[in-house]
Amino acid sequence: MSNGSERVFADRAEAGKILAGELGKYAGRDDVVVLGLPRGGVPVAAEVARALRAPLDVLVVRKLGAPGQEELAIGAIGEGGVRVLNAGLVRSLGLGEEEVERIVAREEQELQRRVAVYRGGHEARGVQGKKVIVVDDGVATGATMRAGLQALRAMGAGTIVAAAPVGAEDSVAAVAREADEVVVLEAPQWFRSVGQWYADFGQTTDDEVRGLLTENRRMSA
Repeated sequence: MSNGSERVFADRAEAGKILAGELGKYAGRDDVVVLGLPRGGVPVAAEVARALRAPLDVLVVRKLGAPGQEELAIGAIGEGGVRVLNAGLVRSLGLGEEEVERIVAREEQELQRRVAVYRGGHEARGVQGKKVIVVDDGVATGATMRAGLQALRAMGAGTIVAAAPVGAEDSVAAVAREADEVVVLEAPQWFRSVGQWYADFGQTTDDEVRGLLTENRRMSA
């Protein structure tokens, strides 16, 4: 992990190829599963899975955005009923329990929709006892990644690796407390947003996610 670098990735696919180079020790193993955080993490994860010759799936988690400041994460939820809340931020914003529950309920609906849309009836890849590499396109607050890692612990994953091309220093440190290993290529001192580290940071669509998962299933068959 480097510090203060000005490297900008061309797009998520290039970032995934470079990230895969740092995960080579996991290549060709039958106990490895790669999980992408939808939507933007999936194109990165797809390149990692391709390089490692590993199965790919999604790990569906939803950021809980503050009212009127949707990009400000007060926490996140994940599959299996996992919930991560930043209690200090919730207090500082003056959010009551009912308001938090409304936000959770709304995001729970979207979480379930995405599970159905992305997997298209396919069973989730088994993670029990596996070496699981969780990939996102970047770690901003870390809330989404942390929710995913906690969900995996509850599912009985063996070794959990959190991986991303770029992340904010303090957020990467918080993720490291939840993961067995963290692989982040760049942790710049001055971090405003994930998008600033990509030349092309266009929105990833549901169709793209489905397509990448379908391609991996075909290659793994």
